[in-house]
Amino acid sequence: MTSAQDTIPTRGPDSLSKRCLDIGYFTNRPREVLGFWRDELGLAVEQAVPYNDGLVQYRHALGDSILKVNISRRDLPADVPGGYGELLIARPDVASPRALRDPDGNAVTLMPPGYLGITGLGLKLAVADLARARLFYRDTMGYVELAPGHYLAGDSVLLLEHDPAARPAGHWVNLGLRYVTLHVKRVDRAWQAFVAAGAAPGEAPYDIGRIARISFVRDPEGQWIEVAQRAALAGPWWTD
Repeated sequence: MTSAQDTIPTRGPDSLSKRCLDIGYFTNRPREVLGFWRDELGLAVEQAVPYNDGLVQYRHALGDSILKVNISRRDLPADVPGGYGELLIARPDVASPRALRDPDGNAVTLMPPGYLGITGLGLKLAVADLARARLFYRDTMGYVELAPGHYLAGDSVLLLEHDPAARPAGHWVNLGLRYVTLHVKRVDRAWQAFVAAGAAPGEAPYDIGRIARISFVRDPEGQWIEVAQRAALAGPWWTD
């Protein structure tokens, strides 16, 4: 099987247009959740962006990463499985780890830079089959393995945790932490390379106006990984 490291590695000058992950999640309680990130954590938010299928996104800056709070025009169920768990944020104004919960109950931990090797953004992911997940993120996605279960995607950190009770993830448009975003220079080429390397196709590339062209792949347990070409980062795709 071809490795993504041979074609579109997540590291290196020929792949990523931004060297960190973004995080996307959904809420049915936008006022409370947006207030949490604005008032309790002091994050600036961009003007809301309407997306396809009635979705609206609020983008918050977390260093170079973006926390994307998504709102759907329909209420979303709270019982759809998703493995993305604790969000880890390094901040220079934090002296020791501080555990928080957002209004939806998502775990958020603030920590000093360098704790657990995180200098920007980290994310914990519960998996039922740790060995299979390790092979996927190392060999298929091309993340840099710092230690077993501890990976770099650009400058962001993914921490795999074994959970035999973990269930396959539902669709990415559901409540909670639902997906991460890799920003690449050429989304169609990157999506095809990840699928050829063994990632399950989630959604083939499609346009969000002239803002971005996005796609999704899925890991062996169904977790969603957005592969996106944002015009502001990588230039227009419509002239390729």
